[in-house]
Amino acid sequence: MSQRHIEIFSAGCPACVDTIDLVNDTICGSCSVEVLDMSDTEVAARARNLGIRSVPAVVVDGKLLDCCAGGVDKASLQAAGVGRPTA
Repeated sequence: MSQRHIEIFSAGCPACVDTIDLVNDTICGSCSVEVLDMSDTEVAARARNLGIRSVPAVVVDGKLLDCCAGGVDKASLQAAGVGRPTA
């Protein structure tokens, strides 16, 4: 039986801890879980290569989950009015 490999990219914040707990509550015997610390430069580089723009983020078998693909970008900030004076 092959195992499903789950990577959790974490900064150690409360939201990250909640995600780690959720994953651990959801896994089965076919799953292996690895929590990766974003303060490690190699981990951060891997996260960047996977398209991770915010944490927590979960990767299953090398694929970033759709729910984790978001993040803050300049276009979203500008659409919300950031960078423009208020009326």
